[in-house]
Amino acid sequence: MSTFKKIILYTLLAIALAAALASGAAWYWSRTAVVMDAPRVDYIVDAGSSPRSIAHTMNQAGIRVNDDAFVALARVTGLDKRLQAGAYEAEQGDTPRRLLERMASGDMTQARLTLVEGWTYSRIRQALRDAPAVRQTLEGVSDEALLERLGAKADSPEGLFYPDTYVFVPGTSDFDILRRAFHMQQMVLDELWSERASHLPFSSPYEALVLASIVEKETGHSMDRGKVAGVFVNRLKLGMPLQTDPTVIYGMGDAYSGRIRKKDLMTDTPWNTYTRNGLPPTPIAAPGRASLLAVLHPDEHGYLYFVSRGDGTSEFSTNLAAHNRAVAKYILGRR
Repeated sequence: MSTFKKIILYTLLAIALAAALASGAAWYWSRTAVVMDAPRVDYIVDAGSSPRSIAHTMNQAGIRVNDDAFVALARVTGLDKRLQAGAYEAEQGDTPRRLLERMASGDMTQARLTLVEGWTYSRIRQALRDAPAVRQTLEGVSDEALLERLGAKADSPEGLFYPDTYVFVPGTSDFDILRRAFHMQQMVLDELWSERASHLPFSSPYEALVLASIVEKETGHSMDRGKVAGVFVNRLKLGMPLQTDPTVIYGMGDAYSGRIRKKDLMTDTPWNTYTRNGLPPTPIAAPGRASLLAVLHPDEHGYLYFVSRGDGTSEFSTNLAAHNRAVAKYILGRR
């Protein structure tokens, strides 16, 4: 064999060996756990991100990957065309290939936020602000502007958001979560309204929502919901004032310091059901399904009064004299 042919052969062998070594190194790298700054690292892939920009994002977050190798691996495997935007979590032991596969399959991390029955709208907004996984977009947005964006016909956002646990991808906006809760409340209310009992003393789903919010705040014992709702329904039918403390507290706003005095009961606000007959103009909290159901299917009885026994249950009375005796016993401590 001539010297020239030998040179060509050795060159080709060297190239093949280098390619094999490179391929082996790439294979080994793709299956070697990446170095991370913490056992778990969260990062977000924005829509339209390229493999290189994703690698840059991961490095900034504390997931140490080689940008060029990551891009090459994404292209060779064909995963670069399937990478999905969203929130992800890298775990100790993850390899570059596993990270790519997770993003290609859309295996995103999820967060949870629970909106509790009886929470006011301001408490719901505070929970959204306190949730680190929620992207804040509503700072400075007025209630009127929010209601317009939601397509709500109500004049107040109070009571419009269904209390439940919402699962979402980290980075979801506060508005998107509120929109989900709003539509859920509308769906539940529409469903229950269509199956309501007859001869109720209110004529719209919104009025049912208002009364359900009062029942939600008045009832500490689930078995009493239907009976409490029945008391308010009886009062509305007779034209009696509802005379419920939670509405007074709501109308007091920041002036409420933990107890109601006689002058508070006498101070008129749109929500004071001692000074005004009928339902208040808006809900006073977010009612859950059980309270909505209780209002739309109230217990039928002759009770017009109730008072807390101090253990979460209530004592019910058909007349004022019996109610006053119950108040003396359970509130004033007289026997």
